[in-house]
Amino acid sequence: MLKQILAKLPRKSSKSNPTYSEGTNATTNAPNNGSFTNTCNVISSRLNVVKKMSSSIFPTSNGEVIQPHLQFKDVQNSERPKLFISKLNLCSTIYDFDDQDKDNVEKDLKHQVLGEVLDVLVSESIKLTEPAMSAICKMCGDNLFREFPPKYSDSPRGETEYDDPWFDPAWSHIQLVYEILLRFVSLSSLDPKIAKQYIDQPFLLKLLNLFDSEDPRERECLKSVVHRIYGKFMVHRTFIRMSVSNIIFRFVFETEKHNGIAELLEIFGSVISGFALPLKKEHKMFLSRVLIPLHKPKSLGNYHHQLTYCVVQFIEKEPKLMSVVINGLLKYWPVTSSQKQLMFLSEVEELLELIRSDEFEKVMVPLFRRIRCLLDSYHFQVVERALFLWNNEHIQHLIMSNRQSTGVKEEEEEIEINPRRRPSTHDPAKFDPVEHSSPPTDSMGMEPQVIAVTKEDAEQIIEKMKAVSAKVEME
Repeated sequence: MLKQILAKLPRKSSKSNPTYSEGTNATTNAPNNGSFTNTCNVISSRLNVVKKMSSSIFPTSNGEVIQPHLQFKDVQNSERPKLFISKLNLCSTIYDFDDQDKDNVEKDLKHQVLGEVLDVLVSESIKLTEPAMSAICKMCGDNLFREFPPKYSDSPRGETEYDDPWFDPAWSHIQLVYEILLRFVSLSSLDPKIAKQYIDQPFLLKLLNLFDSEDPRERECLKSVVHRIYGKFMVHRTFIRMSVSNIIFRFVFETEKHNGIAELLEIFGSVISGFALPLKKEHKMFLSRVLIPLHKPKSLGNYHHQLTYCVVQFIEKEPKLMSVVINGLLKYWPVTSSQKQLMFLSEVEELLELIRSDEFEKVMVPLFRRIRCLLDSYHFQVVERALFLWNNEHIQHLIMSNRQSTGVKEEEEEIEINPRRRPSTHDPAKFDPVEHSSPPTDSMGMEPQVIAVTKEDAEQIIEKMKAVSAKVEME
Protein backbone atom coordinates (compact mmCIF):
# COMPACT_ATOMS: atom_id res chain seq x y z
CA MET A 1 0.00 0.00 0.00
CA LEU A 2 2.80 2.36 0.92
CA LYS A 3 4.61 1.65 -2.32
CA GLN A 4 1.50 2.38 -4.32
CA ILE A 5 1.09 5.73 -2.58
CA LEU A 6 4.74 6.66 -3.10
CA ALA A 7 4.50 5.71 -6.78
CA LYS A 8 1.74 8.22 -7.31
CA LEU A 9 3.83 11.08 -5.88
CA PRO A 10 5.75 13.20 -8.50
CA ARG A 11 9.37 12.40 -8.76
CA LYS A 12 12.05 15.05 -8.32
CA SER A 13 13.95 15.86 -11.48
CA SER A 14 17.65 16.50 -11.29
CA LYS A 15 17.32 19.55 -13.60
CA SER A 16 14.61 21.19 -11.61
CA ASN A 17 15.22 23.75 -8.94
CA PRO A 18 13.82 23.70 -5.39
CA THR A 19 10.96 25.95 -6.42
CA TYR A 20 9.70 23.66 -9.04
CA SER A 21 6.06 24.50 -8.70
CA GLU A 22 6.80 28.17 -9.38
CA GLY A 23 9.01 27.09 -12.26
CA THR A 24 6.22 25.05 -13.70
CA ASN A 25 3.80 27.91 -13.50
CA ALA A 26 6.33 30.17 -15.14
CA THR A 27 6.79 27.66 -17.93
CA THR A 28 3.12 27.28 -18.61
CA ASN A 29 2.57 31.10 -18.58
CA ALA A 30 5.72 32.02 -20.46
CA PRO A 31 4.02 33.48 -23.59
CA ASN A 32 1.66 35.80 -21.64
CA ASN A 33 4.44 37.06 -19.38
CA GLY A 34 6.62 37.94 -22.36
CA SER A 35 3.92 40.03 -24.02
CA PHE A 36 3.17 41.84 -20.75
CA THR A 37 6.85 42.65 -20.31
CA ASN A 38 7.11 44.06 -23.83
CA THR A 39 4.02 46.20 -23.31
CA CYS A 40 5.40 47.59 -20.08
CA ASN A 41 8.67 48.43 -21.80
CA VAL A 42 6.88 50.33 -24.57
CA ILE A 43 4.75 52.28 -22.11
CA SER A 44 7.78 53.03 -19.98
CA SER A 45 9.74 54.31 -22.96
CA ARG A 46 6.86 56.53 -24.04
CA LEU A 47 6.48 57.88 -20.54
CA ASN A 48 10.17 58.68 -20.50
CA VAL A 49 9.81 60.61 -23.77
CA VAL A 50 6.80 62.51 -22.43
CA LYS A 51 8.64 63.19 -19.20
CA LYS A 52 11.65 64.55 -21.09
CA MET A 53 9.40 66.75 -23.22
CA SER A 54 7.55 67.97 -20.15
CA SER A 55 10.83 68.71 -18.45
CA SER A 56 11.91 70.83 -21.38
CA ILE A 57 8.58 72.63 -21.62
CA PHE A 58 7.77 72.90 -17.92
CA PRO A 59 11.13 73.03 -16.14
CA THR A 60 11.38 73.36 -12.40
CA SER A 61 14.25 74.30 -10.20
CA ASN A 62 14.78 70.89 -8.67
CA GLY A 63 14.09 68.88 -11.82
CA GLU A 64 10.62 67.77 -10.76
CA VAL A 65 7.82 68.02 -13.29
CA ILE A 66 4.41 69.39 -12.32
CA GLN A 67 1.63 68.75 -14.77
CA PRO A 68 -0.14 72.01 -15.73
CA HIS A 69 -3.60 70.43 -15.68
CA LEU A 70 -3.47 70.06 -11.90
CA GLN A 71 -5.53 72.37 -9.72
CA PHE A 72 -3.86 74.70 -7.24
CA LYS A 73 -5.93 73.25 -4.42
CA ASP A 74 -4.59 69.76 -5.18
CA VAL A 75 -0.94 70.64 -4.56
CA GLN A 76 0.95 71.81 -1.53
CA ASN A 77 1.59 75.50 -0.96
CA SER A 78 5.29 75.04 -1.62
CA GLU A 79 4.54 73.56 -5.05
CA ARG A 80 2.08 76.24 -6.17
CA PRO A 81 4.68 78.63 -7.62
CA LYS A 82 6.02 75.78 -9.75
CA LEU A 83 2.51 74.88 -10.89
CA PHE A 84 1.88 78.55 -11.69
CA ILE A 85 4.93 78.67 -13.96
CA SER A 86 3.93 75.36 -15.52
CA LYS A 87 0.52 76.77 -16.44
CA LEU A 88 2.09 79.91 -17.88
CA ASN A 89 4.38 77.84 -20.08
CA LEU A 90 1.41 75.84 -21.30
CA CYS A 91 -0.33 79.08 -22.29
CA SER A 92 2.63 80.08 -24.47
CA THR A 93 1.45 77.63 -27.12
CA ILE A 94 -0.22 79.44 -30.04
CA TYR A 95 -3.11 77.86 -31.95
CA ASP A 96 -4.54 78.63 -35.36
CA PHE A 97 -8.02 80.13 -34.97
CA ASP A 98 -8.57 80.53 -38.69
CA ASP A 99 -9.44 76.82 -38.72
CA GLN A 100 -12.33 76.48 -36.28
CA ASP A 101 -12.20 72.66 -36.34
CA LYS A 102 -8.54 72.31 -35.44
CA ASP A 103 -7.16 71.68 -31.93
CA ASN A 104 -10.45 72.44 -30.23
CA VAL A 105 -9.58 70.41 -27.13
CA GLU A 106 -6.23 72.14 -26.73
CA LYS A 107 -7.82 75.56 -27.27
CA ASP A 108 -10.40 74.91 -24.56
CA LEU A 109 -7.69 73.70 -22.19
CA LYS A 110 -5.60 76.82 -22.78
CA HIS A 111 -8.64 79.05 -22.21
CA GLN A 112 -9.30 77.27 -18.93
CA VAL A 113 -5.70 77.57 -17.78
CA LEU A 114 -5.60 81.28 -18.68
CA GLY A 115 -8.63 81.80 -16.47
CA GLU A 116 -6.90 79.98 -13.61
CA VAL A 117 -3.79 82.16 -13.97
CA LEU A 118 -5.95 85.30 -13.93
CA ASP A 119 -7.75 84.14 -10.79
CA VAL A 120 -4.41 83.66 -9.03
CA LEU A 121 -3.32 87.21 -9.89
CA VAL A 122 -6.66 88.67 -8.83
CA SER A 123 -6.60 86.91 -5.46
CA GLU A 124 -2.82 87.43 -5.03
CA SER A 125 -2.70 84.00 -3.41
CA ILE A 126 0.82 83.36 -4.70
CA LYS A 127 3.81 85.58 -4.11
CA LEU A 128 5.41 86.24 -7.47
CA THR A 129 9.05 85.31 -7.77
CA GLU A 130 11.39 86.53 -10.49
CA PRO A 131 10.98 83.30 -12.50
CA ALA A 132 7.21 83.82 -12.31
CA MET A 133 7.56 87.43 -13.53
CA SER A 134 9.73 86.26 -16.38
CA ALA A 135 7.22 83.55 -17.29
CA ILE A 136 4.32 86.05 -17.28
CA CYS A 137 6.11 88.47 -19.60
CA LYS A 138 7.22 85.66 -21.90
CA MET A 139 3.72 84.24 -22.12
CA CYS A 140 2.24 87.68 -22.84
CA GLY A 141 4.85 88.36 -25.49
CA ASP A 142 4.30 85.01 -27.21
CA ASN A 143 0.55 85.65 -27.45
CA LEU A 144 0.44 89.38 -28.16
CA PHE A 145 3.48 90.31 -30.22
CA ARG A 146 2.56 89.36 -33.77
CA GLU A 147 2.48 90.79 -37.25
CA PHE A 148 -0.86 92.09 -38.46
CA PRO A 149 -2.02 91.06 -41.91
CA PRO A 150 -1.89 93.87 -44.49
CA LYS A 151 -5.20 95.47 -45.32
CA TYR A 152 -5.83 96.67 -48.83
CA SER A 153 -8.31 99.42 -49.61
CA ASP A 154 -9.69 100.42 -52.98
CA SER A 155 -9.47 104.13 -52.17
CA PRO A 156 -7.43 106.19 -49.72
CA ARG A 157 -9.16 106.78 -46.41
CA GLY A 158 -10.35 110.35 -45.88
CA GLU A 159 -11.35 112.18 -42.75
CA THR A 160 -14.84 110.68 -42.65
CA GLU A 161 -14.30 107.26 -44.25
CA TYR A 162 -14.54 104.40 -41.79
CA ASP A 163 -13.96 100.84 -42.90
CA ASP A 164 -15.66 97.97 -41.17
CA PRO A 165 -13.61 96.96 -38.11
CA TRP A 166 -11.72 93.69 -38.19
CA PHE A 167 -12.09 91.40 -35.18
CA ASP A 168 -9.31 88.98 -34.28
CA PRO A 169 -10.62 85.37 -34.26
CA ALA A 170 -8.25 84.52 -31.38
CA TRP A 171 -9.74 87.23 -29.16
CA SER A 172 -11.03 84.71 -26.60
CA HIS A 173 -7.39 83.98 -25.68
CA ILE A 174 -5.93 87.42 -26.36
CA GLN A 175 -8.44 89.14 -24.10
CA LEU A 176 -7.46 86.95 -21.15
CA VAL A 177 -3.78 87.60 -21.84
CA TYR A 178 -4.38 91.37 -21.74
CA GLU A 179 -6.29 90.99 -18.48
CA ILE A 180 -3.41 88.98 -17.03
CA LEU A 181 -0.89 91.62 -18.09
CA LEU A 182 -3.04 94.45 -16.71
CA ARG A 183 -3.51 92.65 -13.41
CA PHE A 184 0.20 91.90 -13.24
CA VAL A 185 1.33 95.52 -13.64
CA SER A 186 -1.42 96.64 -11.23
CA LEU A 187 -0.30 94.42 -8.35
CA SER A 188 0.37 96.45 -5.23
CA SER A 189 3.12 94.01 -4.27
CA LEU A 190 4.94 94.41 -7.60
CA ASP A 191 8.32 96.10 -7.23
CA PRO A 192 9.01 98.19 -10.36
CA LYS A 193 12.75 97.99 -9.75
CA ILE A 194 12.60 94.22 -10.18
CA ALA A 195 9.86 94.05 -12.80
CA LYS A 196 11.62 96.54 -15.10
CA GLN A 197 14.08 93.76 -15.98
CA TYR A 198 11.24 91.95 -17.75
CA ILE A 199 9.04 94.89 -18.81
CA ASP A 200 11.94 96.53 -20.58
CA GLN A 201 12.21 98.88 -23.54
CA PRO A 202 12.00 96.20 -26.28
CA PHE A 203 8.89 94.84 -24.57
CA LEU A 204 7.31 98.31 -24.43
CA LEU A 205 8.20 99.11 -28.03
CA LYS A 206 6.48 95.95 -29.27
CA LEU A 207 3.52 96.74 -27.04
CA LEU A 208 3.15 100.25 -28.49
CA ASN A 209 3.33 98.91 -32.04
CA LEU A 210 0.21 96.87 -31.30
CA PHE A 211 -1.84 100.09 -31.35
CA ASP A 212 -1.96 99.67 -35.11
CA SER A 213 -4.31 96.72 -34.62
CA GLU A 214 -7.57 97.00 -36.52
CA ASP A 215 -9.47 95.35 -33.68
CA PRO A 216 -10.92 98.19 -31.55
CA ARG A 217 -11.20 95.85 -28.55
CA GLU A 218 -7.46 95.28 -28.55
CA ARG A 219 -6.71 98.99 -28.74
CA GLU A 220 -8.93 99.63 -25.72
CA CYS A 221 -7.08 96.97 -23.71
CA LEU A 222 -3.73 98.38 -24.81
CA LYS A 223 -4.79 101.85 -23.69
CA SER A 224 -5.45 100.59 -20.16
CA VAL A 225 -2.23 98.56 -19.99
CA VAL A 226 0.08 101.31 -21.29
CA HIS A 227 -1.53 103.91 -19.06
CA ARG A 228 -0.94 101.71 -16.02
CA ILE A 229 2.66 101.00 -17.03
CA TYR A 230 3.30 104.72 -17.54
CA GLY A 231 2.01 105.45 -14.05
CA LYS A 232 3.90 102.65 -12.30
CA PHE A 233 7.26 102.56 -14.10
CA MET A 234 8.63 106.08 -13.86
CA VAL A 235 11.90 104.94 -15.38
CA HIS A 236 10.10 104.21 -18.68
CA ARG A 237 8.12 107.46 -19.00
CA THR A 238 10.60 109.29 -21.20
CA PHE A 239 11.02 106.27 -23.45
CA ILE A 240 7.24 105.90 -23.85
CA ARG A 241 6.86 109.57 -24.82
CA MET A 242 9.69 109.32 -27.35
CA SER A 243 8.30 106.11 -28.83
CA VAL A 244 4.83 107.60 -29.22
CA SER A 245 6.37 110.69 -30.84
CA ASN A 246 8.15 108.47 -33.37
CA ILE A 247 4.91 106.64 -34.15
CA ILE A 248 3.15 109.97 -34.78
CA PHE A 249 6.06 111.27 -36.90
CA ARG A 250 5.86 108.20 -39.10
CA PHE A 251 2.10 108.61 -39.39
CA VAL A 252 2.13 112.33 -40.24
CA PHE A 253 5.11 112.55 -42.57
CA GLU A 254 5.30 109.07 -44.12
CA THR A 255 2.35 106.70 -44.09
CA GLU A 256 -0.72 108.70 -42.95
CA LYS A 257 -2.12 105.30 -41.96
CA HIS A 258 -2.46 104.22 -38.37
CA ASN A 259 -5.38 102.79 -36.44
CA GLY A 260 -4.47 103.82 -32.90
CA ILE A 261 -3.75 107.57 -32.98
CA ALA A 262 -6.96 108.35 -31.09
CA GLU A 263 -6.10 105.89 -28.32
CA LEU A 264 -2.54 107.20 -28.03
CA LEU A 265 -3.87 110.76 -27.69
CA GLU A 266 -6.32 109.63 -25.02
CA ILE A 267 -3.39 108.33 -22.99
CA PHE A 268 -1.51 111.59 -23.41
CA GLY A 269 -4.56 113.62 -22.47
CA SER A 270 -4.21 112.39 -18.90
CA VAL A 271 -0.40 112.47 -19.08
CA ILE A 272 -0.37 116.16 -20.05
CA SER A 273 -2.70 117.04 -17.19
CA GLY A 274 -0.07 115.66 -14.81
CA PHE A 275 2.83 117.74 -16.14
CA ALA A 276 4.47 119.89 -13.49
CA LEU A 277 4.77 123.65 -13.86
CA PRO A 278 6.64 125.31 -15.38
CA LEU A 279 6.53 123.07 -18.42
CA LYS A 280 9.80 121.56 -19.52
CA LYS A 281 11.25 122.34 -22.92
CA GLU A 282 10.69 118.71 -23.91
CA HIS A 283 6.95 119.03 -23.26
CA LYS A 284 6.67 122.27 -25.24
CA MET A 285 8.45 120.61 -28.15
CA PHE A 286 5.94 117.77 -27.96
CA LEU A 287 3.18 120.33 -28.48
CA SER A 288 4.81 122.15 -31.39
CA ARG A 289 6.42 119.19 -33.17
CA VAL A 290 3.98 116.36 -32.48
CA LEU A 291 0.48 117.63 -31.67
CA ILE A 292 0.32 120.61 -34.04
CA PRO A 293 1.44 118.63 -37.15
CA LEU A 294 -1.30 116.11 -36.39
CA HIS A 295 -3.71 118.62 -37.96
CA LYS A 296 -2.17 117.88 -41.36
CA PRO A 297 -3.36 114.33 -42.28
CA LYS A 298 -6.60 113.76 -44.16
CA SER A 299 -7.86 111.40 -41.47
CA LEU A 300 -8.03 114.21 -38.89
CA GLY A 301 -11.68 113.41 -38.18
CA ASN A 302 -10.72 110.06 -36.66
CA TYR A 303 -8.91 111.68 -33.73
CA HIS A 304 -9.72 115.42 -33.78
CA HIS A 305 -11.68 115.33 -30.52
CA GLN A 306 -8.77 113.73 -28.63
CA LEU A 307 -6.27 116.07 -30.28
CA THR A 308 -8.24 119.17 -29.28
CA TYR A 309 -8.40 117.92 -25.70
CA CYS A 310 -4.61 117.54 -25.56
CA VAL A 311 -4.04 121.02 -27.00
CA VAL A 312 -6.48 122.56 -24.51
CA GLN A 313 -4.65 120.80 -21.68
CA PHE A 314 -1.42 122.51 -22.75
CA ILE A 315 -3.10 125.93 -22.92
CA GLU A 316 -4.61 125.52 -19.47
CA LYS A 317 -1.17 124.61 -18.15
CA GLU A 318 0.61 127.52 -19.81
CA PRO A 319 -1.56 130.19 -21.54
CA LYS A 320 1.49 131.74 -23.21
CA LEU A 321 1.52 128.83 -25.65
CA MET A 322 -1.67 130.12 -27.30
CA SER A 323 0.20 132.03 -30.01
CA VAL A 324 2.20 128.89 -30.84
CA VAL A 325 -1.00 126.90 -31.25
CA ILE A 326 -2.90 129.49 -33.30
CA ASN A 327 0.03 130.09 -35.65
CA GLY A 328 0.41 126.33 -36.02
CA LEU A 329 -3.26 125.99 -36.96
CA LEU A 330 -2.92 128.78 -39.52
CA LYS A 331 0.09 126.99 -40.99
CA TYR A 332 -1.85 123.76 -41.55
CA TRP A 333 -5.19 125.43 -42.30
CA PRO A 334 -7.06 123.41 -44.96
CA VAL A 335 -7.93 125.13 -48.22
CA THR A 336 -9.90 122.56 -50.20
CA SER A 337 -11.46 120.38 -47.49
CA SER A 338 -14.63 121.95 -46.10
CA GLN A 339 -14.97 119.28 -43.43
CA LYS A 340 -11.50 120.00 -42.06
CA GLN A 341 -12.28 123.73 -42.15
CA LEU A 342 -15.27 123.11 -39.89
CA MET A 343 -13.05 121.17 -37.48
CA PHE A 344 -10.49 123.97 -37.41
CA LEU A 345 -13.17 126.59 -36.78
CA SER A 346 -14.56 124.55 -33.92
CA GLU A 347 -11.11 124.21 -32.37
CA VAL A 348 -10.33 127.91 -32.81
CA GLU A 349 -13.56 128.90 -31.10
CA GLU A 350 -12.75 126.62 -28.16
CA LEU A 351 -9.25 128.06 -27.90
CA LEU A 352 -10.44 131.67 -28.06
CA GLU A 353 -12.58 131.01 -25.01
CA LEU A 354 -9.31 130.51 -23.09
CA ILE A 355 -7.14 133.18 -24.70
CA ARG A 356 -5.91 136.17 -22.77
CA SER A 357 -6.01 139.71 -24.11
CA ASP A 358 -2.24 140.01 -24.55
CA GLU A 359 -2.04 136.72 -26.45
CA PHE A 360 -5.06 137.64 -28.55
CA GLU A 361 -3.30 140.78 -29.73
CA LYS A 362 -0.46 138.65 -31.15
CA VAL A 363 -2.63 136.44 -33.34
CA MET A 364 -5.81 138.39 -34.09
CA VAL A 365 -4.70 139.97 -37.38
CA PRO A 366 -3.63 136.77 -39.23
CA LEU A 367 -6.45 134.79 -37.61
CA PHE A 368 -9.25 137.11 -38.71
CA ARG A 369 -7.76 137.44 -42.16
CA ARG A 370 -8.15 133.70 -42.48
CA ILE A 371 -11.70 133.79 -41.12
CA ARG A 372 -12.50 136.62 -43.54
CA CYS A 373 -11.48 134.37 -46.42
CA LEU A 374 -13.86 131.70 -45.17
CA LEU A 375 -16.79 134.08 -45.66
CA ASP A 376 -16.24 133.69 -49.42
CA SER A 377 -16.50 129.89 -49.23
CA TYR A 378 -18.98 128.07 -51.46
CA HIS A 379 -19.83 125.70 -48.59
CA PHE A 380 -22.73 127.16 -46.62
CA GLN A 381 -21.76 125.40 -43.38
CA VAL A 382 -18.29 126.95 -43.45
CA VAL A 383 -19.75 130.44 -43.93
CA GLU A 384 -22.35 129.86 -41.24
CA ARG A 385 -19.73 128.61 -38.79
CA ALA A 386 -17.51 131.63 -39.47
CA LEU A 387 -20.45 133.99 -38.84
CA PHE A 388 -21.22 132.23 -35.57
CA LEU A 389 -17.62 132.79 -34.58
CA TRP A 390 -18.03 136.55 -35.11
CA ASN A 391 -21.25 136.43 -33.08
CA ASN A 392 -19.53 134.95 -30.02
CA GLU A 393 -19.83 137.42 -27.13
CA HIS A 394 -16.38 136.62 -25.75
CA ILE A 395 -14.77 137.17 -29.14
CA GLN A 396 -16.66 140.44 -29.58
CA HIS A 397 -15.35 141.57 -26.21
CA LEU A 398 -11.81 140.69 -27.27
CA ILE A 399 -12.21 142.67 -30.49
CA MET A 400 -13.56 145.73 -28.69
CA SER A 401 -10.78 145.52 -26.12
CA ASN A 402 -8.19 145.56 -28.89
CA ARG A 403 -10.00 147.85 -31.34
CA GLN A 404 -7.02 150.14 -31.70
CA SER A 405 -4.86 147.26 -32.88
CA THR A 406 -7.56 145.98 -35.21
CA GLY A 407 -7.92 149.38 -36.89
CA VAL A 408 -11.27 150.24 -35.32
CA LYS A 409 -11.18 153.89 -34.21
CA GLU A 410 -13.82 155.47 -32.09
CA GLU A 411 -14.13 159.00 -30.86
CA GLU A 412 -15.13 159.73 -27.33
CA GLU A 413 -18.76 160.62 -28.10
CA GLU A 414 -19.69 159.57 -31.62
CA ILE A 415 -18.52 157.85 -34.79
CA GLU A 416 -18.98 159.96 -37.91
CA ILE A 417 -19.30 158.13 -41.21
CA ASN A 418 -19.03 160.40 -44.25
CA PRO A 419 -18.45 158.71 -47.60
CA ARG A 420 -17.65 162.06 -49.27
CA ARG A 421 -15.02 163.13 -46.78
CA ARG A 422 -11.47 162.05 -47.41
CA PRO A 423 -9.15 162.05 -44.39
CA SER A 424 -6.51 164.75 -44.57
CA THR A 425 -3.87 162.20 -43.61
CA HIS A 426 -4.20 160.48 -47.00
CA ASP A 427 -1.67 161.45 -49.62
CA PRO A 428 -3.57 162.81 -52.66
CA ALA A 429 -0.71 161.72 -54.93
CA LYS A 430 -1.56 158.07 -54.26
CA PHE A 431 -5.04 158.40 -55.73
CA ASP A 432 -5.95 158.64 -59.38
CA PRO A 433 -7.58 161.94 -60.34
CA VAL A 434 -11.34 161.58 -60.76
CA GLU A 435 -13.45 164.39 -62.07
CA HIS A 436 -17.07 164.57 -61.05
CA SER A 437 -19.47 166.87 -62.74
CA SER A 438 -21.81 166.46 -59.84
CA PRO A 439 -21.66 165.02 -56.34
CA PRO A 440 -21.80 161.21 -56.30
CA THR A 441 -25.25 159.74 -55.85
CA ASP A 442 -26.58 156.33 -54.94
CA SER A 443 -28.70 154.02 -57.08
CA MET A 444 -31.85 156.00 -56.26
CA GLY A 445 -30.30 159.26 -57.37
CA MET A 446 -30.05 160.54 -53.83
CA GLU A 447 -26.97 162.30 -52.57
CA PRO A 448 -25.47 160.42 -49.61
CA GLN A 449 -25.69 162.16 -46.30
CA VAL A 450 -23.40 162.33 -43.33
CA ILE A 451 -24.51 159.75 -40.77
CA ALA A 452 -23.58 160.19 -37.14
CA VAL A 453 -23.63 156.95 -35.15
CA THR A 454 -23.35 157.11 -31.40
CA LYS A 455 -22.01 154.34 -29.22
CA GLU A 456 -25.53 153.48 -28.04
CA ASP A 457 -26.71 153.19 -31.65
CA ALA A 458 -23.88 150.80 -32.43
CA GLU A 459 -24.85 148.59 -29.49
CA GLN A 460 -28.48 148.56 -30.67
CA ILE A 461 -27.35 147.55 -34.16
CA ILE A 462 -25.36 144.66 -32.71
CA GLU A 463 -28.38 143.52 -30.68
CA LYS A 464 -30.58 143.59 -33.78
CA MET A 465 -28.00 141.54 -35.68
CA LYS A 466 -28.02 138.97 -32.89
CA ALA A 467 -31.82 138.78 -32.96
CA VAL A 468 -31.84 138.26 -36.73
CA SER A 469 -29.17 135.60 -36.44
CA ALA A 470 -31.14 133.77 -33.73
CA LYS A 471 -34.27 133.91 -35.87
CA VAL A 472 -32.40 132.39 -38.81
CA GLU A 473 -31.18 129.57 -36.59
CA MET A 474 -34.73 128.78 -35.45
CA GLU A 475 -35.97 128.66 -39.02
